[in-house]
Amino acid sequence: MPYKTPVPRLGGFDHTLAFLREGYNFIGRRCERLESERFLTRIMLSPVLCMRGAEAAEIFYGQNRFTRQGALPPTTLRLLQDKGSVQQLDGQAHRHRKSLFVELLMSADAEGGLLELFREEWRRARDSWSRRQQIVLYDEANLVITRSICRWTGIPLEGKSAEEMTAELASMVENAGSVSPGVLLALARRRRTEGYLEELVRNIRKGQAPVAAEAPAARIAFFRDTEGKLLSESAAAVEILNILRPTLAVGRYIVFVAFALKEYPQWRSKLKGAGDEDYDFFAEEVRRLYPFFPVVGGLATETFEWRGHSIDKDDWVLLDLHGTNHHPRLFEAPYDFKPERRLSWRDQSYDFIPQGAGQAPHTHRCPGEQFTVALMREAARMLIEEMDYELPRQDFSVAFNRMPTMPKSGMILASITSKAV
Repeated sequence: MPYKTPVPRLGGFDHTLAFLREGYNFIGRRCERLESERFLTRIMLSPVLCMRGAEAAEIFYGQNRFTRQGALPPTTLRLLQDKGSVQQLDGQAHRHRKSLFVELLMSADAEGGLLELFREEWRRARDSWSRRQQIVLYDEANLVITRSICRWTGIPLEGKSAEEMTAELASMVENAGSVSPGVLLALARRRRTEGYLEELVRNIRKGQAPVAAEAPAARIAFFRDTEGKLLSESAAAVEILNILRPTLAVGRYIVFVAFALKEYPQWRSKLKGAGDEDYDFFAEEVRRLYPFFPVVGGLATETFEWRGHSIDKDDWVLLDLHGTNHHPRLFEAPYDFKPERRLSWRDQSYDFIPQGAGQAPHTHRCPGEQFTVALMREAARMLIEEMDYELPRQDFSVAFNRMPTMPKSGMILASITSKAV
């Protein structure tokens, strides 16, 4: 579709309130109305180019023209990334640090090891769920994931319970897009978590922590930067947290897995007894259809021209992840749930981008997608093949001005029983 020249500019001085009011739909609605894949406006009083679509994603992710440094509100940065983390690096420093995460997270052995722990923790939790009247799946999935990823990473939960670690990690994700007073509590919780991990890094380096040398926590503790130096204790703690927190965030996707099974119950029978591939396609369509993080921001590192529009160095750009995943010219019937689209994170493309775009080893695309889809797949299999449950009356509404969002009830499951496997 041809772009208008010049790029459309929204009327009015600032659209921060409209963005907060409409959330996930803010950019996509205006792109449709303006018949353009991009437009100019102001958010938080700052000029910004909003864009969506595969070409926009390739410009943003594939050509090393944008940095994440300074592109997010300070509280969002602090909760989701923090200064000095891999997401805040560029060029060779980013590629070198990213190689560690690719090696740790993107292999069949890593996936298999985490899934073995996840199944074990889920089944243990399910036995306790069956003795309770009802559970909130969001809370319980988060706890299962925390126990699993801490065991996989090699983090001993001594002096900090799994419940406490779960609350701290969940608070970071819950408040990342918020401007409420809860942000202050989330920041305090993050600092506690970082302090715990900094002490762990110190003890690992002294040989005084019960952490195996091949465990990811130890691998990060002894990782060296491009100059051959160990990361600072705080940077190493942040990078360990950059495995824990995003993995915990998969709990929100697991809630949407259960929500999709409620909305499209025919998939229970279609998936029962199915192999990993079919479960993966189901999980990927959940990632495409349901909202996760709405946008990603970047600052241009150079001046360049895109389709007749000059993007100057330090210009702020927002790429619409949610809108691209619902783009009517990229996905037929984009608001229909169709696992038969056979989407896959392995394509590393620029159209299906729930967790970023491009080649993970070379761009800022999340290296944890393999873990995300694997955990969603196993959760779906557990819900279909290893459990019976009821859905009591509850509020299933999804508020698209809440970022990140999910069904308001968190998916309440009742009368849980185990199936023979």
